[in-house]
Amino acid sequence: MSSPLVIFDLDGTLVDTAPDLIESLNHAIAPQGLPPFDISQLHQLVGKGVKVMIERAFALRGTTLDEETFEACFDRFTTHYRDGMPGKSRPYPGTRAALDRLKDGGFTLAVCTNKRMPLTMPLLSSLDLADYFDVITGGDSFEYRKPDPRHVLGTIARAGMDPQNAVMIGDSSNDIDAARGADVASVAVTFGYADRPVESLGANRLISHFDELTAALLEEVLGR
Repeated sequence: MSSPLVIFDLDGTLVDTAPDLIESLNHAIAPQGLPPFDISQLHQLVGKGVKVMIERAFALRGTTLDEETFEACFDRFTTHYRDGMPGKSRPYPGTRAALDRLKDGGFTLAVCTNKRMPLTMPLLSSLDLADYFDVITGGDSFEYRKPDPRHVLGTIARAGMDPQNAVMIGDSSNDIDAARGADVASVAVTFGYADRPVESLGANRLISHFDELTAALLEEVLGR
């Protein structure tokens, strides 16, 4: 059997985007009079794209959000975030070494993120990460997104590979639930933006550093 397809989530898995996400969110909501959020609150906000992030911000502040206000906040967020790339966002320690190691070992690499493609591609390109991946899908690549398993399955299909020969790497329930629904093996990282304890997500394995992401671990997760 060929080497596995390794599918990575983006925010909180490959790249620590927290400072720029919070800064852009606060920029977006400030004109509406909402108090700013800090990084410690990020796990309550992220995971399902900018739209849900804004909706959660208003809900957490106990403020109603109409369509006109949402559109204004969405536009401010997107413009601020895109124009500032890569900002303070950086790959997690060991990310590049792990990607190099897997590519050199013949693995196929992909990204499956809920971030929309107009924000995903500039971020990956600005950090010189885009060329590692054969397939990149975002929250607007299909009619569905994680935790819907079809987002993972669609990414695998674009890579021309088999779900039984794929591993999803992620930091949150969105990633692990989507993998489980797709009957795909998973590895959860402990350093991301999990919305609940990582140990409770149900991943096949946990890693605390990308130094642990080796061919041997992937083969073990796949039961080989």
